[in-house]
Amino acid sequence: MTDLDRAADALLRLPPSCGPVRLVAVDGHAGSGKSTLASGLAAALGGAPVLRLDDLATHEELFAWTDRLREQVLEPLSRGGTALYRPYDWHRRSFGEARALPPAPVVLVEGVGAGRRVVRPFLAWLLWMERGAEESWVRGRHRDGPEQADFWDGWTLAETRHFAEDPSRPFADTLVRERQEGYDWLPGPTVTAGPDQIITHRDGFMSVN
Repeated sequence: MTDLDRAADALLRLPPSCGPVRLVAVDGHAGSGKSTLASGLAAALGGAPVLRLDDLATHEELFAWTDRLREQVLEPLSRGGTALYRPYDWHRRSFGEARALPPAPVVLVEGVGAGRRVVRPFLAWLLWMERGAEESWVRGRHRDGPEQADFWDGWTLAETRHFAEDPSRPFADTLVRERQEGYDWLPGPTVTAGPDQIITHRDGFMSVN
């Protein structure tokens, strides 16, 4: 069993947090590896739905997407219904056709700010990619190429401002550190040992008591 399999098993044992759904956030700096982690977890969960926050943000509203998230996703899921959201097309600069997000046992929400203040009450667990801002941004710039340099210049300022005003890492349940093969799963700042702790961290893996 891989570390992602163990993490998936642990997340499935959490109590639902948003209607029947265990909503799990994958947060971290842009370029830190959030999308890769979310995709790996989704596969380990048997194809869990993943909401990419890039689909809710826009060029003009890099972080002002909370109303869309609440109205299109959180409120329908909290009622046990299927969420319908319109993903933003970053090339056409417009929203596309509605996309369904079913109330699966675990739904992953991935993106910078996934663990922000207004989202946390709906979360079953908050994962934070433990990679520094500068290293993450270098990776992101390399991934996107020089044609996106102007966007990245604006993004780094916006992200710095966002996390200064509404940090996620201090509230993370688990810090996830990428290694050459797999991940290390470390207790987040909010995790304390005790009999009521749902997820413990042993031997570099996340497991259930």
